[in-house]
Amino acid sequence: MSKFSDYLEEKILESTLRGASFPSISTAYLGIFTADPTDADSATEVNWTGYARQAMSFGAPAGGQSSIDTQIQFPALVGSSVTASHIGIYDAASSGNLLYHTSLQNSKNLTEDDVLSFAVGGVTVALD
Repeated sequence: MSKFSDYLEEKILESTLRGASFPSISTAYLGIFTADPTDADSATEVNWTGYARQAMSFGAPAGGQSSIDTQIQFPALVGSSVTASHIGIYDAASSGNLLYHTSLQNSKNLTEDDVLSFAVGGVTVALD
């Protein structure tokens, strides 16, 4: 995952070229999408009963990348099937700002009671 959002790009430029303070993000949250959220955060995040972005923690960066260091598991799908095709990392559990986004290697068709999870190391942010 290395697509920066417009929000993050502007914050990097402001802090590195104009001396602005870079926002401190205490916890990052993973969200699921059925379409590419784009750099502008324009797609709709999935929404089923009990769905919520999941808190993430990352290992120490090495070689320009960092991966999650704990498993992430979303609550079971309630309602109609959903095809998860993209993920995004946010700076808040709800609302907030999209930081990074990418497509899943393989879209996941979730049906009633399915659980989407990501293993340790299953989400990596790489700065290429």
